[in-house]
Amino acid sequence: MAKEFRREMIESEILKLINMNINNLRDPKVQNKIISATRVELSRDKSFADIYISVLNGDIDEIIEVLSKAKGFFKNIISRNIRMYKIPEIRFHKDIGIEESIKIHRLLNEISKDKKDIGETDE
Repeated sequence: MAKEFRREMIESEILKLINMNINNLRDPKVQNKIISATRVELSRDKSFADIYISVLNGDIDEIIEVLSKAKGFFKNIISRNIRMYKIPEIRFHKDIGIEESIKIHRLLNEISKDKKDIGETDE
């Protein structure tokens, strides 16, 4: 129970550190982009941290590539701020959850619009 709590606390701290420092990258591909780390999943042995990224205005694949090249920068920040025996290897992934929820929202709006159109023609 305590180990699970510790892992969740570390995940939360890593998420906070990534979000605070993502805009400090000097690469022009990430400048003036709205980039957010949405969640962190730490492996049971704490050797890997899977970080899920969402981008509002930009090419997600290009930004994941830039962030992957800057792994050392993020590992350095984590090592300076979190006391751990070994700093986890960072892996960045696309978070498609937000994109999928937008698609679902659009579909639901279309369905409700179609129902209204059908309801108007029935009368």
